[in-house]
Amino acid sequence: MRLAIFDLDGTLVDRTGAFADAVTSLSQDHGYGPEVEQWLLTELADHAERGDFDRLRAAFPVSESADHLWRVYIDRMAASIHCRPAVLRSLERLKEAGWSVGVATNGSSDIQRAKIQATGLSDLIDASGDIDIRKPDPRLFELAAARCGTQLTPGDWMTGDNPETDIAGGHDAGLRTIWVTGRPWPDGLVTPHHTVDDVVEAIGYLLDQDSA
Repeated sequence: MRLAIFDLDGTLVDRTGAFADAVTSLSQDHGYGPEVEQWLLTELADHAERGDFDRLRAAFPVSESADHLWRVYIDRMAASIHCRPAVLRSLERLKEAGWSVGVATNGSSDIQRAKIQATGLSDLIDASGDIDIRKPDPRLFELAAARCGTQLTPGDWMTGDNPETDIAGGHDAGLRTIWVTGRPWPDGLVTPHHTVDDVVEAIGYLLDQDSA
């Protein structure tokens, strides 16, 4: 069985739009002013975790507990996030072709699992690596493979949009890599095996490998 590991945010799902909607909803529901909303949009832009809401409470006179706000944020993200039908259909084809599908994500486990469940990806993903280890640490890719019931082999693939964490990280773990373009490419970084504009194109490329 061949293994395909994917990044979640920015690759399988669009976190950016969902994030803005979630922060706006949370702020409106709690009567927060523009200063708090802008703080959340800035501080949580790349990555969000429960401790961020401790920092929010230290910066502003917010009465709600950090635990409450974190749970609300997870709920709002799950309600806002979506996975395009074309991506879901492509993953179905990959599974039908005999591939094992994993996810390697740097997001906090509880929120990433909520996203996977809310988008319907849970029916198509064999397992995910989503613990305190963070990409580009090779151990996260190894964990994703182990949770799929296998181990990394030279024929396995990592697909993602982040040059450092997904592509360089996947390469260091011994994986072939597919870069989903969008971010600037840093000088001196290892070249991906393949480059695409969209994850659907990446999955099509993987399927073509079976007939190559």
